Amino acid sequence: MNITLTEKASNRLKEIIKSKGENLALRVLVRPGGCSGFEYGMALERNPRPDDNISEFDGIKVVIDPASLPYLDGSTIDYVDSLMGGGFAINNPNAVTGCACGQSFRTANAAGAPRSCGSGGCAH
Repeated sequence: MNITLTEKASNRLKEIIKSKGENLALRVLVRPGGCSGFEYGMALERNPRPDDNISEFDGIKVVIDPASLPYLDGSTIDYVDSLMGGGFAINNPNAVTGCACGQSFRTANAAGAPRSCGSGGCAH
């Protein structure tokens, strides 16, 4: 698996995990949906599944299920601050198009299951 965390994302995840007081891993996933066909999901969890791919970056475990792995290969997870607040962003080299919301994308080989996202940032 070739996925990386920026230093800013790693530091923010450490803060979040420390505030929860638990040994948690970051699950990153791709599921059909969003206005471009696929959407990202992230969650903290205690118990990865046996078939998950697990990588560790500066003490942060990143867990990806086998179905999501091809869509995320080569991606970088960053933490971005803006006037509207902060959040995690995925820079995905496999995405050929995406919504302005940054949560939905399509690859050259798979269209996913597009649906209206209602964000107003796209033409879908």
